Amino acid sequence: MKVLLVEDDPNLREGMGELLSELAEVRMVGQVREALAALREERFELVLTDLRISGDAQGGRTIVEAAQKQQQPVAIVSAAAAEEMTKLLLPFHADAMLSKPFQLEDILALVERFLALRTEAERWAKAPPPAGSAWAEVATGVQVAPAPPAQVPGSPTWVRMQAGASHAWAIRQSGEGILLVEGDVEVGGERRPAPHYFFLSAGGPREVHTGAGCLAVSLAWNR
Repeated sequence: MKVLLVEDDPNLREGMGELLSELAEVRMVGQVREALAALREERFELVLTDLRISGDAQGGRTIVEAAQKQQQPVAIVSAAAAEEMTKLLLPFHADAMLSKPFQLEDILALVERFLALRTEAERWAKAPPPAGSAWAEVATGVQVAPAPPAQVPGSPTWVRMQAGASHAWAIRQSGEGILLVEGDVEVGGERRPAPHYFFLSAGGPREVHTGAGCLAVSLAWNR
């Protein structure tokens, strides 16, 4: 699994990168343009970025926008208060925020939670889909089924779409990690074949299309 770390302080970048390398493969960059290039070249289970990059508060906002357009989660790390971070990022919203100074355990726990979301999606994707009676049609050509036990908050949900169908994905909680098991999906104008993991950030329904049809498992992200 991969994490993109965006931090313009070289000492802090190296220290954080070394720490996070115990959990995932880390790509470290120090400028906005380098971060945007990395997002075009690779996919990450988490983008971890400072809010102000080289003193520019818009730098972090630019990275949040680019990452979320490509369905990759973003966590902001900043000395600013949470209210200030939220205001500076509008109309976008980070998927998680961590204020400086922080304990090492805090940033490790944050990254671990995003990595665990991907791991849990992969675990469920290996299980047999629910039986036929569990599926309910929510739109033309679109069916959903909760993974047992359905009573657990944030438990996985299976989604099945027929060829050519579209689905206005009503995002649960603070976002969703989704693993495409079969077929293909088109989100944000880009088609992705299975297997493919992506993250839909909170902020309203997101239109998902499929050409060949698809089967996916989704888990809610809780901040």
